[in-house]
Parts: sequence; structure tokens; C-alpha cells
Amino acid sequence: MDELTSGWITVLIGAILLGCEVFSPGIFLAVPGTVLVILGILMLLGIDIFSSGIGIITGIVSALVASIVTVWVYSRLTPGNQKPHSTSQDTLAGMHGIVTSPVIPTDISGKVRIDGQEWSARSIPEIEVLPLGTVVVVVSAQGVHVVVKPLEESN
Repeated sequence: MDELTSGWITVLIGAILLGCEVFSPGIFLAVPGTVLVILGILMLLGIDIFSSGIGIITGIVSALVASIVTVWVYSRLTPGNQKPHSTSQDTLAGMHGIVTSPVIPTDISGKVRIDGQEWSARSIPEIEVLPLGTVVVVVSAQGVHVVVKPLEESN
């Protein structure tokens, strides 16, 4: 296989990797894709990156620069310093929510929206039914559901 064909194949493989990264971000194919495109272009320009000393050094330096630039660009495109939104069982107690499906004390068929997430819920035993739209406070979290009471009851 001649240098020109190898160069085009290398560029093509790099472009495919970059395309995969575009359609499925976060699989980290941008760096190897960029490196392969750069190395393929060097091969198309006639630089023998596999056997000559100057070609090997040029290939390594180009690959390093392409990697650094790609990582830098990738870090600028992703949202910075944003913590993922998560709510765990341990952090629910004391949080406020709103009833989205009537809540009763005997089972967890009721639903409560807390911090943008829907949770199965039951009310404290002293409360019969918490109707739709009731503002509640979480008393505790048990497994996959929360125990709630009306916010005015918590004072």
C-alpha cells in the first residue's frame, strides 16, 4: 500500500471516529480521531511518519499538539463546574414538595414532586389523605418512597 492510500485511509478512520463522537458525545473518540486525521494529512503531504527520524518526531509532536488542542476545545464545549443534579434518600428529609397524586398513609401509591423529581409517597399515619397540590415536607425516606406531611403540620 502506498503512502497516499495509507494517508487517505488514516484520514477516513479519524473522520469516522470524530463522527462517532459527534453523534454520541462523551465516548472520548475526539482525541484519537483528531490525531488520526492529522497523521493522515501528514502522510498525504509526503511526510513518512513511520520510518524516517524526522517523520517520527513530526508525527509524535503533531499527535501531542492535536491531543492537547482537542482536549482543550472539548473542555470549552462542555458545561463547566456544574455538579450533576441528584437527590438521594439521605438528602430528602426536610425538603419540600408538592403532591401530584393523592397521598395516603397505608401505601406508596401517592406521588410527590421534590426538587424536580417524582417520588412515590405515603403520608404520616395521623393524616388521612393529602390531595393533589398539597405542599408537603419530607419526614423521612424509606427505600424507594418518602414519608411526608403537610407543610403547615411541620411548624
